[in-house]
Amino acid sequence: MAVVATAQPPIARQNEAGAAPSARAFVTLSKTAADEKQLASAQPEAAFAATGTGAAMPAASTVSFATTAGAMIIRTGTAGIEVDSLDTAIARVRTLALRVNGFVANTTVQGGRDQLRSASLELKVPSERFDDALAGLSPIGKVESVNVSAEDVGEEYVDIAARVENAHRLEARIIDLLANRTGKLQDVLSVEHELARVREEIERYEGRMRYLKTRASVSTLTIAVHERAPVIVPVAGDGPIFMAFRQAWENFIGLVAGFVASLGVLIPLGALVFVAWLGLRRYIPWRPSGGTPPAAGAITGD
Repeated sequence: MAVVATAQPPIARQNEAGAAPSARAFVTLSKTAADEKQLASAQPEAAFAATGTGAAMPAASTVSFATTAGAMIIRTGTAGIEVDSLDTAIARVRTLALRVNGFVANTTVQGGRDQLRSASLELKVPSERFDDALAGLSPIGKVESVNVSAEDVGEEYVDIAARVENAHRLEARIIDLLANRTGKLQDVLSVEHELARVREEIERYEGRMRYLKTRASVSTLTIAVHERAPVIVPVAGDGPIFMAFRQAWENFIGLVAGFVASLGVLIPLGALVFVAWLGLRRYIPWRPSGGTPPAAGAITGD
């Protein structure tokens, strides 16, 4: 019995030969991505590690990130001021914002009948002029309270910068791999999907870095101003006896006013009662209480 050997087509051999390098490249890409993530998480810790206790020195790239970030501090403050005139105080706050190269972002004014007028102004000032803005509060009025808070975001910025650098290196390797792509279409699509994911992470990280830079470069100062409460000076001689007599007089005046106001109801009601009484007198004969009156023409005698 003869054995017939069949030769494989050249295209099949080429696909098999190309699939092996593509598979190896995809496995290498996966390992590279894992190594990049591990390196990104390790770099921020090395950047802030102490070097004077025998610990390892951070890498040169990490030091450059820390130097670039510097002291990234987000400062916010609130102040309460008592003023004589609300309009004048608002004008002074706006002048203060212009003097420190800032601007008024939000303004809220409140006031009503029997209420103290007040306003709240939110200032955005450069971080290097924040102290100058606080020093300029005294000319506005009587400063009642000042609260300042600071948030250091330098560590977060360094962490994100390290992740961005590693993501850029991973992006370059994926692009180089796609430039020399061979093998199955499924492997190529997987590599492109990984490239889209890496670029999405880069955009998210860079957006967060821009946000931190903006917040650290501009500080927020909220100034609440209100007018002084009116002072009621008691008149000399207003003792408890005098206050009691005045209250009694006011009560009497109120009673008289109530009676006068009720005349609009009592007078028409009295008129109706009088008319009804006249009608009853006309249709019902009146009889004296001593007996019945004598009939007309009757003769009385012994």
